[in-house]
Amino acid sequence: MSLRFKLLLVALSTLALPWAGWQFVRQAESLMRQGQEQALLAAAGMLAKALEARRVELPPAGPVLYVQRADEPIIVDGYADDWSALRPYAQALGPRGDPQKLRVLLARQGGDLYLLAEVRDATRARADARDPRVSISDYVDLGLTQDGETRRYRLASAAPGGFDAPADGGGGALPDHLAGAWQEDGSGYRIELKLPRGVRPQRIGLVVHDSAVAGGDAAEARSLLDYDEDAARALRPLVPEHARARLIAADGWLLADAGRLDAPASLRGEKVSAFAGWVYRNLIAPTLGGSRELDGDAPRIDAAEVWQALSGVPATSWRSASTDVVVLTAAVPLGGADGTRGALVLEQATRALPQAVDRAVSALSSIAFAVAALFIIVTAFGIGILVARIRRLRAAVERLAKPDSRIDSQSLPLLEDRDELGDLARSFRKLLDEVAAYTDYLRTLASKLSHELNTPLAIVKSSLDNLEHQALPADARSYLSRARDGADRLGAIVRAMSEANRIERAIAAAEAEDFDLRAVVAGCAESYRALAAPRALRLQLPSTPAPFHGAPELIAQALDKLFDNACSFTPADGWIALSLSRSEDGATTTIRLANSGPLLPATMQERLFDSLVSVRERASRAGEAPHLGLGLYVVRLVAELHRGSAAAGNLADGGGVEFSLIMQGMPRRRLSEGGSDA
Repeated sequence: MSLRFKLLLVALSTLALPWAGWQFVRQAESLMRQGQEQALLAAAGMLAKALEARRVELPPAGPVLYVQRADEPIIVDGYADDWSALRPYAQALGPRGDPQKLRVLLARQGGDLYLLAEVRDATRARADARDPRVSISDYVDLGLTQDGETRRYRLASAAPGGFDAPADGGGGALPDHLAGAWQEDGSGYRIELKLPRGVRPQRIGLVVHDSAVAGGDAAEARSLLDYDEDAARALRPLVPEHARARLIAADGWLLADAGRLDAPASLRGEKVSAFAGWVYRNLIAPTLGGSRELDGDAPRIDAAEVWQALSGVPATSWRSASTDVVVLTAAVPLGGADGTRGALVLEQATRALPQAVDRAVSALSSIAFAVAALFIIVTAFGIGILVARIRRLRAAVERLAKPDSRIDSQSLPLLEDRDELGDLARSFRKLLDEVAAYTDYLRTLASKLSHELNTPLAIVKSSLDNLEHQALPADARSYLSRARDGADRLGAIVRAMSEANRIERAIAAAEAEDFDLRAVVAGCAESYRALAAPRALRLQLPSTPAPFHGAPELIAQALDKLFDNACSFTPADGWIALSLSRSEDGATTTIRLANSGPLLPATMQERLFDSLVSVRERASRAGEAPHLGLGLYVVRLVAELHRGSAAAGNLADGGGVEFSLIMQGMPRRRLSEGGSDA
């Protein structure tokens, strides 16, 4: 992982600022909601006390039958089409083992009371209510109680259509018989009837009799529960503005309601965008889990908040009504002497929270992301500068670390900088100064040794000469010969080292001139042919002259060294190839000399052109001239004099090696410097 990437990761940590701001907004919004919950709970409690003070009657304890309000006309024909809107709220009054066997609906329209009973019974035995066999048939017992009087009616029919159900006794305010309609389908039958006007039963009991099931449950009379207009009128002036209150019975049935849910007019003008609404519902307040059953005007509310309040524990919840409106619900229990008998549900719609959060999130996001973006940009800029400085230092060190480079530690960048990179650059300079001093020592070692060895070597040679004139045993003569041979080899080494020193001085003092490099290379090649035999000499030159500014004698001497090196390693049946080429712009000229033979060791390819370096294995054999590796060193000096370099490498096909002399020419001297500008 690069340093730039690591620092960029550190810069990206500033994105924690928006996250921290988001957490802050969430906490602030949660505190705001808690405050509104407490306020609405207090308002609901005060409203409950006000209802108690106005003596609003609570529903009776125990099971009830709810009378719904029918908006569409009801026709008593035994079909349930006109009951479709009310059927989801049918009450199950079947036997304890199968409550869904009998489902009952009561509805009031105008001053009339209607009843629909649906019985699930796949096997039926039919008989009229006045038929003696009715006791062993399928029918429904209906019990009505009004003003303390109770009468029972047997709802039965021998065939689909209208029927007449007589009462079990006579007299009183309840009718002597009831008329209704009976219809059947594959799953059971339906009974629909309309109570006569003036009949206002306080309790109704229904029980189904199945001919296929022995025995049966007794009819349980249930109190009728209707929407209470008096309670609604008492509730209306007490409901706060922009709120809705509902009075709920113990079974969740709606007794009364008042008010309406709408956001305050002062907030209607401020619209929250769909995206901001999504952010509020999903990121800021994802816990808006209020019951959707509280929406609308259903006659029965099956919501968790209502059941919690009916259990005696106040409840609050939030739910989203639209993009920019949320609804707060508070439900408190309503009790009597015999325990909880209902609940009061108070709801309030508001745009204030989404709008406040939207403004806070917008402002916070703008500031946080602007700060983060600015920090990232500044950090990226600083990282770029830092990386550029490190690369400059690395490039300079790599340049100085090349084997053929002259070490000049003063050319290192960042030496004057007063930071950690400046300290590192100064440490590199100190190290490079030590390396340069040691390198200079090694470069001058040959001249120092040649000077220091001349005197002791002369003493050894004179001693050997004197020893030859002495009478020596015959077996001692061989040792004397070996000593003289060793002295001669030492003398050759000293002369070679002195020659290298002279060559360096001669190359440094060489004068430049304009000449045709193609002619120089061609002349050298012609003189090499006889020396190369029996090896094949291949020559490749450009078709036109190659003008060049430099020292032709030194270039020819460098070619001699390269050719001598090639002949030493090329087998008798091998080949030597000499070529001259120029770059397209003519600025660079390259001389290549390749030969077949053994390949160069990979570790020596960059050190071959150093002084006193050789890869010849034969250099140390007795009787042969020592090879000090000065030839290729001279080649490098000539290349550097002509503003170029020398290189060596193995051929791509592995058939030999190739040496290259890459040159740009010696710089032209100005007339004021005593040179020629021709």
